[in-house]
Amino acid sequence: MIVAVCQTVASAQSQSSGDDYHKNEFYVGYSNNQIDAGNRTGLHGAEFSYTRNISRYFGIRADVSHATRKRELSFQANDPNFGSYSYDQDTRRSITNVLAGVQVKDNSTETRFKPFAYAMAGITHNRSSFTNFRCASGTCPQAIAGDFSFNDTGFAAALGGGLDIKLSRRFDLRAIQVDYNPIYSNSRMDNNFRIGVGIVFH
Repeated sequence: MIVAVCQTVASAQSQSSGDDYHKNEFYVGYSNNQIDAGNRTGLHGAEFSYTRNISRYFGIRADVSHATRKRELSFQANDPNFGSYSYDQDTRRSITNVLAGVQVKDNSTETRFKPFAYAMAGITHNRSSFTNFRCASGTCPQAIAGDFSFNDTGFAAALGGGLDIKLSRRFDLRAIQVDYNPIYSNSRMDNNFRIGVGIVFH
């Protein structure tokens, strides 16, 4: 009788342990944004997300990412009076996404390899700034070009997934995350992509 009761309790504990899953998930990682800007341009930044798992396989996810890139533009020209000359100008492009949606993943505390998929939607903010317009070579004609910038806010989505690998009960390695990140703003659709790696905290 006692043996039977012990076996029943052990079986119940084993089943309860098998149903144990992480309720909260925090992710922080590096984000590489491949933006559709005529030719594909890479922006570097960070991504942060919080997922509240309402069951072992299903969670609600909120996500914020920001990426930027600074580079130098050159303008070359020829003029009968000034000959060959060129101007340089610094430019910075940045993109910020604020998204929310659903995530599907095996969130069991015992699972080691955890493929996942998600679908999110929200808003995006684009900014392009141009500064430090200057003569770079030759004798440049007088030019008046002050600093200026362009900003717009629009609709964004993210459809993708990746793989988490358990490091301990509290930490996972996000080995890869890839998503399609379409953005619609300023009456234009940009077909962007994001690639990320980082750490997940439970």
